Amino acid sequence: MSDTFDVAIVGGGVVGAAIARELSRYDLKVVLLEKAADVARGTSGKNSGVVHTGINVPTGSVKAKLNVAGAEMFEDLCADLDVPFKRCGKTIVALSEAELPDLESLMARGVANGVRDLEIIDSATLKRMEPNIEGAAALNVPTAAIVCPYSLNIALAESVIENGAEIRLNSPVTAISGTEGSFELTTPGGIISAGLIVNSAGLFSDKVARMTGVHRWRIWPCRGEYLILDKSKGHLINGMVYPVPPKGGAGLGIHITPTTDGNILLGPSADYTNDAEDVRTTGKIRRQLLTEAAEFLPQLSPRDVITAYSGMRPKLVPSKVGGFGDFVIEEVEEAPGVMQLVGIESPGLTASPAIAEQVSAWVRDKIPAQGKADFVSKRTSIPRLRDEPLELREARIQKDGDYGEIVCRCEMVTRKEITESIKNGLGATSLNAIKYRSRATMGRCQGGFCGPRVVDLLIEAGHPPESLTLNGGESWLFMGTTEDLRAERKAERTGAK
Repeated sequence: MSDTFDVAIVGGGVVGAAIARELSRYDLKVVLLEKAADVARGTSGKNSGVVHTGINVPTGSVKAKLNVAGAEMFEDLCADLDVPFKRCGKTIVALSEAELPDLESLMARGVANGVRDLEIIDSATLKRMEPNIEGAAALNVPTAAIVCPYSLNIALAESVIENGAEIRLNSPVTAISGTEGSFELTTPGGIISAGLIVNSAGLFSDKVARMTGVHRWRIWPCRGEYLILDKSKGHLINGMVYPVPPKGGAGLGIHITPTTDGNILLGPSADYTNDAEDVRTTGKIRRQLLTEAAEFLPQLSPRDVITAYSGMRPKLVPSKVGGFGDFVIEEVEEAPGVMQLVGIESPGLTASPAIAEQVSAWVRDKIPAQGKADFVSKRTSIPRLRDEPLELREARIQKDGDYGEIVCRCEMVTRKEITESIKNGLGATSLNAIKYRSRATMGRCQGGFCGPRVVDLLIEAGHPPESLTLNGGESWLFMGTTEDLRAERKAERTGAK
């Protein structure tokens, strides 16, 4: 592989992957450098999966413009990449009449930002739309949608590979030197040379900026915890349910969000932390999320929760200051040849295709390039037997018996889906890499039944047990074999004598 490229993109989240895919349309040598063992392991894979309409961002801001533009592009993008997308709509609920002016302000902002079909509905209409939700009134936002965020990130990355660009996992950038046209990026795998750099490092974008000599920004990590409800409770809501956003808060409040896979999410919380990788979950926040969500959805029970997770927002505004921080997407005078993307938090997922087009235009202004005649825009996901009609399932099983063996009972994931996930184009083979491609281990038992079988399939595919990890790095699944343990104990006994 060559180590010289026209463009090096730092960060394999949804924005970085979208930029790499957009650039792969042209005759450019592009590499995407991701520090983790897989894409979608940071903010991009641990969020609500909401395709925002632009109703919550200040009119005229960079966020507002790119949010609305990205939302318009999103459905077609998901169709091209064969990624789950659902326009389920959203209601922003006022618990009391005192919050009605807030709904009116939100509606006025949405109209100013170009959001279509907004209306304020009364409690009776809300009940018809969402029979289980309590509220005095609501703002109905029918164009809001949901997507599977990690599936989108993975699909973008696979499209990047198919179209001739490179993705290098386990490749954190530790130093940057040089100038426009001749940058050098230091990684554990060696030096990468690039004419241009795109800093899309998310939670670490301020650190990457400093490597290029820019000290303008600081990222303030803000942890958001979520609860995942069992699919048996998926019927409780029809669309997203949001509260009126808290004034001066770090987020949009605790919301209730369906997923494209049939679960419901509660969250996120908003807690600033000094550690960008502190993604623990806590009993305190679990209780808080359940209590606040129950104000809108009284039927909730702690027994409905199957697991919890948390993700980080890369905020540009510290908690003591609060308020709005806009996206930074610019080439600054201290570092010509570097496009700095800093503070790309929500609605970064929604804005990603629009951001990609903007950055692609910047690159092509610097390096004129012809479009590829053979660019492949369409991608096909691994078929999911659970989503298909019975006659198609039977046909698949007749053609390939591996579709007839259910490995993950909770999520109805077949052996075929897991083996195809193991063969992914990025070469990611941790247990979580297979989880996010197949949904095995994501159900009620959280891998209690299928986890060992997934490990067996990885070993059958040629991955030695001692190489297997939960999430890459040193998250080893096994410490050794029973034979090793017996030998160690025998040696200890012999030594003792």
